[in-house]
Amino acid sequence: MPSAREPGGLGAALASVVDAGPTREGEQPHAVGYSDEESDAGTVAKKAAKTWVTPVESLERRAAAEGKSAARNASSTQRENDALTTLQRIGQRAKTQTKEKWTTLLSHLRVPLLAEAYRRLRKNAATGVDAITWEMYGERLDERLHDLEDRVHKGSYHPQPVRRVHIPKEGSQTRPIGVPALEDKIVQQAARMLLEPIYEAQFVGFSHGFRPGRSPHDALDALAGAIARKVNWVLEADIRAFYDTLDHGWMQRFFEHRIGDTRMVRLLMKWLRAGVMEDGQWHETEQGAAQGGIISPLMANVYLHYVFDLWATSWRKKHAHGAVYLVRYADDLVMGFQHEQDAHAMHAALTARMAKFGLALHPEKTRVLRFGRFAGADRKERGLGKPETFDFLGFTHIASRSRAGKFQLKRRTSRKKRRAKLARLAEETRRRRHDRVADQYAWLRSVLVGHYRYYGVPTNMPALSQFRRRVETMWHRSLQRRSQRARWDEPTRRAHRARFPLPNPQIHHPWPDRRFETR
Repeated sequence: MPSAREPGGLGAALASVVDAGPTREGEQPHAVGYSDEESDAGTVAKKAAKTWVTPVESLERRAAAEGKSAARNASSTQRENDALTTLQRIGQRAKTQTKEKWTTLLSHLRVPLLAEAYRRLRKNAATGVDAITWEMYGERLDERLHDLEDRVHKGSYHPQPVRRVHIPKEGSQTRPIGVPALEDKIVQQAARMLLEPIYEAQFVGFSHGFRPGRSPHDALDALAGAIARKVNWVLEADIRAFYDTLDHGWMQRFFEHRIGDTRMVRLLMKWLRAGVMEDGQWHETEQGAAQGGIISPLMANVYLHYVFDLWATSWRKKHAHGAVYLVRYADDLVMGFQHEQDAHAMHAALTARMAKFGLALHPEKTRVLRFGRFAGADRKERGLGKPETFDFLGFTHIASRSRAGKFQLKRRTSRKKRRAKLARLAEETRRRRHDRVADQYAWLRSVLVGHYRYYGVPTNMPALSQFRRRVETMWHRSLQRRSQRARWDEPTRRAHRARFPLPNPQIHHPWPDRRFETR
């Protein structure tokens, strides 16, 4: 092995990158290809005196940089998540080319995107018919994802039926939920990541449901701001069994309007037609979408974008005589009108519009009511009592007055939602009755904090306080029934409150006008 002083040794290697020319006193020799100028300036390449490169060969020079370097998708720290450059480019192009059809979307559905989709899934989510958990699938992740990519692009990928479960609703009704298999969740998440930037560029502003950067409170505050302006009449509309009656033919036509990649459209329709597994039997799905799937909210927004959003925007411009305000969250619709005739005209037109696309409005949950700043005085003159109220996203909206006598929209927790949640808490409290008191206390704290974070809006403090009292009373009664002799007197009750104090109600959301001012 050559030494550092021998030709070809470490000394020759160091000498090959150092200019052998003379240097000024106190100046260190420069490495070839570097200078004292800024890092983005052009540099002329020089050949070292002692080099093993053939003399007739030329070295590559570096051109000067023009402007700032392009933004990279790598994060500045290890704790941040890297953005996918492909998705960024799709979103930028969708904003500039609003009418362009996308013809090569499925080609982006590769292993890196599938791996990112896998990481974004909930690790403790319910399993589908395959009974495979997130951890089980990750044991041979690379092998599984490469196989999944091949099957998706060859067309041999076929989603499994969704596992249908029923969760209780208000009263004795249940809501059917479809749980896809884990592999189907991965492909649906990847497809949603590809399609979401495209449709976000064209969705209208009054659509708030299941969109990135938007929450139910954005829809609530938008509605509150509209009511404070020129709203005198409100049309509350609800689509009956929307997810169960969604038409597959219209859904495919809506996708083809923006997506020219037939393979991607075929993949999307496979999920709609995969069927349902319930009680060990497979049921064909000729219409509807599995509520609970990852891709289902995007499909619902695309369907209603063409059925309602674009049509309602056009109707407002062509047929309305006064101001019209629209707010939609998934299949829940609330519209505010300045004139009564516009509200009834929209009701009739909306009924016909929904019937054209295989949908129907719920007769008991769709109505026109007097609401707004002058509703109280108008109904008092007619001898009709207080103005009617309506529910939206778990809140009862009340046309009331402030302490100063001015009009004020009050929002209270819906009585139906409050009763349903208390019933579920009572059942869960009975199930946890013999657990450690400290564990029960930690669970109830998390329940109350979560309740306050959603329902903690201005003017809702009375309902929050009542909910806390009901939960505390329920818990104390449950603890007393752990033994036949456990009967608490008032000192015992006060001592328990001091040791396990339940969190007090808090208002977590600003007034509706403040929320938009801070943006």
